[in-house]
Amino acid sequence: MKKYTFTKEERLCSKRWIDHLFDNGSSFIVYPFRMVYAQAPSELPYPVQTIISVSKRKFKKAVDRNYFKRRMREAYRLEKHNLYDFLTEHSLHLLLTIQYVGKEDLPFAEMQAKMKQMLLKLKNEIAKSDLGEGN
Repeated sequence: MKKYTFTKEERLCSKRWIDHLFDNGSSFIVYPFRMVYAQAPSELPYPVQTIISVSKRKFKKAVDRNYFKRRMREAYRLEKHNLYDFLTEHSLHLLLTIQYVGKEDLPFAEMQAKMKQMLLKLKNEIAKSDLGEGN
């Protein structure tokens, strides 16, 4: 049985790696999310380390930002296992940020479907890029 968790070790906190992610990363948008990803510079305890963020410019109240982040974390937690299996199979490690770029509240089911679509697109991007051709 798979464990659907999102632990502290899976969260990206290192300033050096965050700088590396935004300096060297590639990005794409699956509305209402924007994803920036880059290959990790070294081995990580998990295949992916992730940042989840919501714009302060679009959502002024911290309560609103926290609400969206909580729902994004939940959607990611439920959908990440396919990405993890793919990355483990290819011995890859990624740094990842998921940003909410939408302006309105979506139902959770729709948000989860978009998260699944975005992670599938990430898997396809990795497979066709140089990241996936290492093996």
